Formats: sequence, C-alpha cells, structure tokens
Amino acid sequence: MASPSPLPSLPGTAASTIATPTPTSTSPPAPDSGSVPKQQKLPRFVSNDPARTGYDPSTNWWMNYFRSVTGTMTTEGSYHFREDTYRKNEEKDCRRCEKYRDWLFAHSPTVRFLRDKITALGGTLDETNVVCQRCPGRVLEGGAGVARQSGGFSPAHGILLCANEVRDRGHLEDTLAHEMVHAWDHLRWQVDWFAQKDLKHSACTEIRASMLSGECRWTREALVRGNWRLTQQFQNCVRTRAIQSVMARPACKDDVHATKVVNEVWESCFSDTRPFDEVYR
Repeated sequence: MASPSPLPSLPGTAASTIATPTPTSTSPPAPDSGSVPKQQKLPRFVSNDPARTGYDPSTNWWMNYFRSVTGTMTTEGSYHFREDTYRKNEEKDCRRCEKYRDWLFAHSPTVRFLRDKITALGGTLDETNVVCQRCPGRVLEGGAGVARQSGGFSPAHGILLCANEVRDRGHLEDTLAHEMVHAWDHLRWQVDWFAQKDLKHSACTEIRASMLSGECRWTREALVRGNWRLTQQFQNCVRTRAIQSVMARPACKDDVHATKVVNEVWESCFSDTRPFDEVYR
C-alpha cells in the first residue's frame, strides 16, 4: 500500500511536526463510549498468556468464541482474541473500507462538500492520503478495558480510517467527515496540534469535528450508543467526545484539565459551523 502523501500545510506551519495521525475517536472498551487515559497512564500493549487470560490461539476458533461468550475468558483474553481475528481479516476489512471510502467520495453530499472546500484551500484528499488500515487496540492499565479509535488525522500523512473498526458505510461516513473537518481546520488556520502553546486549538477543532460530522445526531446517539435524553443531547455528545479527544493529547493532565479547556472555548467554537452554513447532519 502506497504511503499517504502530505496535505499542503498552512503558511508558516511545518507539516512534518506530527508523525502519526492524532486519534480523534478513541473509546474503551466498546466503540463510541468510555474515556481516554491521561498521559501518565497511556494504554500499553500486553502479550497474551493463555493461563492468565483463557485465550489460547492454538485451539479452534469456536472454542475460544465459546469461552468469550460464557465469561470463562478474561477481558484481556477477549481483547487478544479480537485482535487476532482482526489480523486474520485485515485484507478483507481494508477492501471493504476502501469500497465504502470510494463510494462516499463519489456520492456522499457531506464528504463531497468538504473535499471541495479543502481543494479550495489548496489541499487534496484522495486514495493516496485517505488510507484504510488495521488499527490495533491497546490494553488499558489495570485491565480496565481496551482503547480503540475509528480514525485519525495528521498534517504529514493525511487521514487514517481504521478498517477493523468500521461497522457500516454510515459509520465510515461519520468518521471520514470528522477527520475532513480537521483537515479543513488545518488548512484554514494554523492549528497547534501538539498543544505547544495551549490546548484550546485542539479543543476547538474537536468540538467542530464532532458537531459537523454527524456522529452526534440523535439517531446515532440513541439507536447505536443507547444515549438519549429529552434536552441537550446533541450538545452533551459533542462536549463529551471533545473532552475524550483532548484527554488523548500529551499536554493534557487529566479529565478535569480537558473539561476546563473545552468549556473555555465552547461558546465560540460550538457556534462556528464553517465551512457549512449550519449543522446539516
């Protein structure tokens, strides 16, 4: 698979300052829920020990599946079982992801609109820098769960779509739109992605990406994630997801720090729907 080409950077911004995509949809242990650990407790990879976890890769798949659903396999064991399954299905998952991606670039009004707006700012998004790959999960300290991500954006590489986390084409559309908002923000403003000055840039672009991508619309929240309430559901979803993403930044101390920064920029960033006229999804 060809290496992603860099997006054109803003004047005065070095596109190589970020080496890997910034995770923007991270959630332990199930997709779209939970929190991201702070820097002092970064997720870590853990080798499987069948005696400890109950997952034995040398046995038949159906036996491990039975152990997983009957609770005789630990949470960590289920993680290793799932990761091994993802590795085996990586080629198929990437083909499906690329098929969805190409369809969205051809037919999705949101994706096509954002691509045109990015092109107008001198950027290019296509199959060379919107790449489908398998994204490994990471075990949280103390066995609290697994941190996962649906995608990420890097000025140096483009957009990463996590093929093994794609549920359906609608889910990929939300993820792609989220990362494209980050790409537009990168080209439109000099975003401080590494929070070298403060975290306000990160908080603002995360608020905008969750607000404009459609991932917080009522049907997605209520029917997929089981989160619903009579008032402020959309705002709460945007705020929660922005806080989770800010917590993943190395400069963020903890959830209190992330919440404080998001609250400081909330009013101005939540009301900024550019490049859209309003929130459509």
